[in-house]
Amino acid sequence: MLEVDGIVSGYGRTAVLHGVSVTVPDGRITALLGHNGAGKSTLLRTIIGLIRPRHGTVVFAGADVTRLAPHERVGRGMAYVPQGQQCFPHLTTAENLRLVADTRRGGVGAMADAVDLFPALRGLLGRRAGLLSGGQRQQLAIARALITQPRLLLLDEPTEGIQPSVVAEIERAILAIGLPVLLVEQHVGFAVRAADRYYVLESGRVTSSGDGGAAAESSVRAALAV
Repeated sequence: MLEVDGIVSGYGRTAVLHGVSVTVPDGRITALLGHNGAGKSTLLRTIIGLIRPRHGTVVFAGADVTRLAPHERVGRGMAYVPQGQQCFPHLTTAENLRLVADTRRGGVGAMADAVDLFPALRGLLGRRAGLLSGGQRQQLAIARALITQPRLLLLDEPTEGIQPSVVAEIERAILAIGLPVLLVEQHVGFAVRAADRYYVLESGRVTSSGDGGAAAESSVRAALAV
């Protein structure tokens, strides 16, 4: 579904990623792990087109999208949920969702499906998004992305700074989505257990990779401890 090959990218004259290659198979969860500053968010921003790479290619669903604008990648089926529980705070939860649904064929049904995935949002549809908790805003952000009916979901730290009870709900939803997901996640145990494949980034380079699952957790923690 997604093949990232030899990506070199960064900000201004500073390179953050140095020849990174990552593959996300169709229907699978792939975890991207590493310490702060390793380049994880930079890679997601490069994949969605917010950063143009200096070298390397991004191939999505068999097509080279390296030079496409972000909205063109979204049009082809990518969805990106950045860090920070982003929403329109002065709009209600329902209005945040309808902003996306109204632009999509089948958006009403997709909105209903997204709310089904995050049932806590049902009782919050009339509340301003700015009054939601961080966990509720994160559920809203993921739900909005899913209304686009994507073929690939890019999630950047979806459980960062969120209360444990809501973390469990978000983790359950990620497992239930049924889409290929590239997941940047601080909770190593969940990320590795949920993933079919993992990559560890260090200083902008892939230093370790392998099959996911519970058996891989000790190897990943060892790699991250270096």
